[in-house]
Amino acid sequence: MSLDLLSAFIIGLLGSGHCIAMCGGITTMLTSALPTNKYHSNQQIPVNTQNKKSNQNENSRQTSKLVLVIFYNIGRIASYCVIGAIVGYTGSIAAKNIGMPLAGLRMFSAIFVVLLGLYLGQWLMWLNRIEALGKGLWQHISPLAQKVIPVSSPAKAFSLGAIWGWLPCGLVYSTLTWALASGSLITGASIMLCFGLGTLPALLTLSLSFGGIKSLLVKPTLRKGMALLLITFGVYSFIVAYQQMF
Repeated sequence: MSLDLLSAFIIGLLGSGHCIAMCGGITTMLTSALPTNKYHSNQQIPVNTQNKKSNQNENSRQTSKLVLVIFYNIGRIASYCVIGAIVGYTGSIAAKNIGMPLAGLRMFSAIFVVLLGLYLGQWLMWLNRIEALGKGLWQHISPLAQKVIPVSSPAKAFSLGAIWGWLPCGLVYSTLTWALASGSLITGASIMLCFGLGTLPALLTLSLSFGGIKSLLVKPTLRKGMALLLITFGVYSFIVAYQQMF
């Protein structure tokens, strides 16, 4: 189980560039919720007092933004956990009632990790077809986001994250096959929790406007390097599952 959790975390971490590309609009949504500080030139305010007040307002604004970002990511990861629990429970039914061996499901998930690496490296885009399968559900869920925009409170930020967690994404779907192979509701949720934690560095970087780190994560060289690591990991996982099965 611990290896599965570590694997899910690594998949989330190595998919950082894809996370930034998929969730780029979140920064605008969160930032637009915060009031802009305006000062009128006709106000007779001492320079030192005005600077101090400006600094206090800026610090308050940054704190508000951080709180919204945190609650957004909690909501997003919570949705991943719910989906992981559903998929993990489905895997347990398949294993118990249909007699499908978990090692077989692990081989299946390993193939998806390889496909994910090829997808992130932009060498083979088959996962686009998998993402298309979720677009029907997303069309019904996405309008709910309009009810929480602008994101003016932690509750709205959490709700937006919970909605965004259902966005069709090859990275998420590939990790869900790992949850499916766990054959357990709790383990499936735990795998998606670790996956969500793995995506946090990239999305916190994006939301908090750390431009230098963001530009590094989206560099083609780094993205392709991460893709190769995922392919290697997928091949290794497939070999281990194959040996368990036969």
